[in-house]
Amino acid sequence: MQPFVSVIVPCYNEEKTIRHLLSAVYGQTYPRARMELVIADGMSTDRTRELISAFQKEYPDFNVTVVNNTTKTIPAALNQAIRESRGEIIVRLDAHSMPIPEYVERCVADHQAGKGDNIGGVWEIHPGAETWIAESISYAAAHPLGVGDAMYRLQASEGAVDTVPFGSFKRSLIEKIGFFDETLLANEDYEFNTRVRESGGTVWLNPAIRSVYFSRSSLSTLGAQYWRYGFWKWRMLKRYPHTLRWRQALPPVFVLSLIGLIVLSLVLAPALYLLLAQIFLYFFVLGLAGLRLAARKQRPFLFLGVPLAIASMHVTWGTGFLWSGISSLFVKHG
Repeated sequence: MQPFVSVIVPCYNEEKTIRHLLSAVYGQTYPRARMELVIADGMSTDRTRELISAFQKEYPDFNVTVVNNTTKTIPAALNQAIRESRGEIIVRLDAHSMPIPEYVERCVADHQAGKGDNIGGVWEIHPGAETWIAESISYAAAHPLGVGDAMYRLQASEGAVDTVPFGSFKRSLIEKIGFFDETLLANEDYEFNTRVRESGGTVWLNPAIRSVYFSRSSLSTLGAQYWRYGFWKWRMLKRYPHTLRWRQALPPVFVLSLIGLIVLSLVLAPALYLLLAQIFLYFFVLGLAGLRLAARKQRPFLFLGVPLAIASMHVTWGTGFLWSGISSLFVKHG
């Protein structure tokens, strides 16, 4: 008999995308009788719960459970959903995602083949809204200048990696390494995968396991997202400094260099020239990337939108990282 699978999803105010997720999970090629969906909702204030309830009534043949996540954090939601679930294999998804029909089937097949302890795939990033800046953000979030060597966002080959989004794992892995760390309000997936690897396990990426991910729709929400990522990355690296990757080090170094040159330029004229040269070179490179995409995709607005999005990602990530480091010197955190 095929293993029972629990799909777990943290959720908060996702009325725009929750129906996409529900329909995609319902449409999985894996036997519906051997699958359940557990949604940990952070007390949504929009129509999310209403839409989930309507789906439950429309498709009573599929087991969808909603639990209240009063803590309102992602790692707490994941842990609560795991405790409420009963599957031998757990597949973690997101309310911003839409897995392909074979997603669960391929995760289970790779687990049965013993390929890894936490197995995931790649993202196909789609715009979060039908606007020029939302489309620009979706391209930036999948561009090497924006995400470095994060293979799950790029064209990757199958194999062992440092992390995957929306991983799938056997319940026995939780018993071995523990639940998601609830003291981290972001980077909980990366920290979890670090413990997988340090316990002797393997994090496995299979490009055939694909899901659509809806990126942020505005520069303000994108900036808030990446500031949060940078802030909590510092907290994670305090525990696992050896996991730092070059793609994570460059944004705070860039922001620090800008701050340093701005300060020095107040007293040293050459520093001002260096600052202007650095900014020019930075946006020249981003502009070339935007121009290339604009020409290839026949979307002229990408020439402006992609550099704006990538710069927002770099600056907010780097600023969040540095602020976390500075504030940790004065405030003791658990």
